[in-house]
Amino acid sequence: MALSPMTFPDGHAGWRAHDHATVRAVLADGRFSIRPDRMHNPFGPGSPGDAPPSPPGAFTDHDPPEHTRYRSRLTGQFTVRRMRLLAERLEVITSEHLDVLAAQGSPADLVEHFAVPVPGLMICELLGVPYERREEFQQDAVVLTGASGAEAGAAEEMYAAFERLQAFMLEMVAAKRARPTDDVLSDLVNSGSDLTDDEMAAMGMALLGGGLDTTTNMLSLGALELMREPARVEALFADPAAAVEELLRYISLTPDTARTAVEDVEIDGVVVRAGDTVFVELGSANRDPARYADPDVLDLARGAAGHLAFGHGIHQCIGQHLARIELKIAFPGLFARFPKLRLAVAEDELPRRQSLVIGGLDRMPVAWD
Repeated sequence: MALSPMTFPDGHAGWRAHDHATVRAVLADGRFSIRPDRMHNPFGPGSPGDAPPSPPGAFTDHDPPEHTRYRSRLTGQFTVRRMRLLAERLEVITSEHLDVLAAQGSPADLVEHFAVPVPGLMICELLGVPYERREEFQQDAVVLTGASGAEAGAAEEMYAAFERLQAFMLEMVAAKRARPTDDVLSDLVNSGSDLTDDEMAAMGMALLGGGLDTTTNMLSLGALELMREPARVEALFADPAAAVEELLRYISLTPDTARTAVEDVEIDGVVVRAGDTVFVELGSANRDPARYADPDVLDLARGAAGHLAFGHGIHQCIGQHLARIELKIAFPGLFARFPKLRLAVAEDELPRRQSLVIGGLDRMPVAWD
């Protein structure tokens, strides 16, 4: 294992973890904090204290014991039964949106007509968003999770969408208390826990943020990789589970995160002092030759056991099983319906998102005849 010294934009002398073993060690160590208000920003001038504390309920940005309190309420909601029911709904949603894509005629935008709406509707199913409110919910969710900060007015649009969604989540909490349905938010609201309405609404927002944009971009970027070679589609059909794991490893949609030491921590002979921030490179760890042979080769039969696309430790993605289900159904469904699917423009013409956190495509015109 090894940590490398790194100078952050604000001048902080911190560290970077980039090999598989070191990344796992940092993410698994409870002496590191995930709180944004404790971090030096790896991408900008931000120093500890510049970012406000995350609101109560936003469990992805909290340390124990708050994180434990929130996450424990959610862990039991991702049951085998619920995943089976969501898989059944996903089969229907995927089929319906393949029909929508076909109805556009070749060429059509795979992002707009497939990669965005499919995971968006799955989040609606998970949270129990009423059918008559789903279009409104999805529009704001896409703005919040997918707008580019480089676009004029994007920050204002995202803030307005956040406020509308926050108000919507509070409405949902009240509605689920009065008339529960079979969904995660209803179970959370009616579990008899000590959570406040604001905390439950924030937990719903965290699930939205973690499950929409990531899956949307994984669908588009994964399809792009599969279209490059016919043999890749054959490998997908031969073993969808192995193919999905390798795509997750290879693409590493969220390539980086960060942690801050709350006390002195020694890792492989290197002492990280309390207050030091470690830039954690998930994408680099997933391409570590000490862990994966020929790591820069996409080998869909590899299986990619132990990849870190969903993180590691107590903050590992709580919705990873649902994400896997979505990808294992959506990719084979897409290529079974459109076996000759290909890009309708040159790859260098694809508009890529200007994001420092989650990469992806704004549009992806595809053809199939």
